[in-house]
Amino acid sequence: MNTKTKLRYYDAKVPKPPAAQAKPAAHSEFLRTGRIAREQSDWVESERRYLTYEEVMARTERKLSAAGEKTHERINGFHRSIHFPKVLFSRTLNERPHLGYCHVTAARTLFGRNKPITWSFYICNFVSEIGETDDFFQQIRTGYGRMYFAVATEAEAKGETRINRAVRGNGLLFRTSDPMAALKNVLMLGAPDKTLREIIAKL
Repeated sequence: MNTKTKLRYYDAKVPKPPAAQAKPAAHSEFLRTGRIAREQSDWVESERRYLTYEEVMARTERKLSAAGEKTHERINGFHRSIHFPKVLFSRTLNERPHLGYCHVTAARTLFGRNKPITWSFYICNFVSEIGETDDFFQQIRTGYGRMYFAVATEAEAKGETRINRAVRGNGLLFRTSDPMAALKNVLMLGAPDKTLREIIAKL
C-alpha cells in the first residue's frame, strides 16, 4: 500500500493522576525550609510516547488473534459433526501496522459434482474490495469495522499456498461485514450433508 506520508502512532493510555495528598502552602513551606518544591505532577506535562511500528504490529496481531480464537470457538461449537482445524496466524499490512488480518481455519469442501476445493477463512479489521491481481486488498476503508471472507486456495510447488483464482474469477468464496453471515457461510462450507445445510440456512 503506497502512502506519501509515514504514519506515527502514540500510546493513547492516559497516565494515572498521582494520589491526592495534602500539601503545605507554598509560602509557608518556603519560610520553613527555604526551598521551593517543584513536583513533576505540578509543572511538567507528560510527553506523548510514540510507538514503533513493531509495537503497533504486535498489538494489532494480538487483537486479531484473540478475535480469531473466539470465532473459531463459535464455528466449532455449532454442531458436533462440523469441526474445523484451528490454523491461527495474523499479519499486518505494509506501512499500515494498525491494519491487518487473521487466518482462522482452512478446510476442503466438495461443491456439487466438482472436485473438492481447499479454502481458507480470514478476519480483518478493515473493509476493502477484493482485487483480482496480486494487490488483494483494494480501496481499503478503516471506518467500517471488520470484514470476514473466505478464499479458495491451491498448493504451490514450494509447499506454500496461493489463492486459486480459477474459482469464481478471483478465488473469493464469500465476503461480508456481518459476523452472523460469516458464521453461516463458514458452517455451510463445513456442513457434511443437505439436512444440516438446510438447518444452517434458517439461522
